[in-house]
Amino acid sequence: MFSVRVQEADFDIKADMAASLHDEAGIGAVVTFNGVVRPEVNGKVLKTMTLEHYPGMAEQQLRALLEEARTRWPLDAGLIIHRYGRLYPGDNIVLVVTASKHRHAAFEAAEFLMDWLKTKAPFWKKEELADSGPHWVEERATDLAATDRWS
Repeated sequence: MFSVRVQEADFDIKADMAASLHDEAGIGAVVTFNGVVRPEVNGKVLKTMTLEHYPGMAEQQLRALLEEARTRWPLDAGLIIHRYGRLYPGDNIVLVVTASKHRHAAFEAAEFLMDWLKTKAPFWKKEELADSGPHWVEERATDLAATDRWS
């Protein structure tokens, strides 16, 4: 099963992973990545992070990324869940699950998806640090460089 969800509510890693793998035969490897809100940004305490997205376009772009992963690797299942709204340190942000007959494909597909999610998905991040007001987070050169290896 291949699916994408963009939601404000938290997700249940174990239940969502199990649902995405239900009735999938032949899987030999499952890779999961769970991104969480960090408590610090560049050594400064993070109070909150707000994620905004473009509804409809975000889901469409995530589906396109998952489809691209399917063309590059022999995946048997895949799941992307991305949250939006106000989040706090320790909260879940994103869940990526990839499954294949072999671990190499599952690992690479998960890395590909995370690298591209950071640069291609229409989400905008605003951070509020303990010692300053809210500010929008700019695209990072390191995130862009990570996508270069997939081009």
